[in-house]
Amino acid sequence: MADILICGANEGIGYHMALALLDLGHRVDVLDLSLDNIGPLQRKFEGRLLCYEGDVRSESSVAQAVCAAADAFGGLDAAVQNACLCPFSPFEDTDGDVLKAAFYVNYFGAVNLTRSAAPHMRAGGRILFTSSGVGVTGFPNLTAYASTKGAIESLAKCLRLEYARQGLSFHILHPPLTRTRSSAPLPVPAEFMASPEAVGRGLAKHLFSRHFIICHSPWQRAQTLMCYLAPLKFGSLMARMTARAN
Repeated sequence: MADILICGANEGIGYHMALALLDLGHRVDVLDLSLDNIGPLQRKFEGRLLCYEGDVRSESSVAQAVCAAADAFGGLDAAVQNACLCPFSPFEDTDGDVLKAAFYVNYFGAVNLTRSAAPHMRAGGRILFTSSGVGVTGFPNLTAYASTKGAIESLAKCLRLEYARQGLSFHILHPPLTRTRSSAPLPVPAEFMASPEAVGRGLAKHLFSRHFIICHSPWQRAQTLMCYLAPLKFGSLMARMTARAN
């Protein structure tokens, strides 16, 4: 049994990841702006599911949730930054406030989680950031979002090296394009998107993989690795496919 904190698990991928981890017998602590979906499940998973309303943009808010979880569980084995803001607009129409908002949630959420969770991690613990293929390849009209995911990739690599001697590892979760509220504005047909339940449960199953890049399925891992090998080529390909589908 492991003790796991997830930021951003009231809906979508994070919600199904939390449920799958609970089904596997783990204990889960959730931090989210809203708890209307996940909160009522605390009665069903009494003592194994803790929920805290908070904002990953606030270092103190994250610290309070982390400390409460660590006190209740006696420490943490894993922490996941899955909270996400995904603005969709052409760069010329994306003002500085939108760019900053995306970075405060997606990037600084990861920073805040790391600062708070690292001191409470047990030996062999891990911290994971949810990234995206567009953070590797780029994508039209996703400058704010894709830039934050590219930054998260670099952050995880640096922290993986810095914390190696402490026995704390860092990993990137790479889900495919998934039918979630944050992806709803994207001009991509629904049939091109994966099920949040399938993705969340798959990521939960592989959460303790030794790989730096963790995907929900072998096929998604193969696709992700190909994107790393030829990012501009795959970015262009995805942009053309999306344009043709619309």
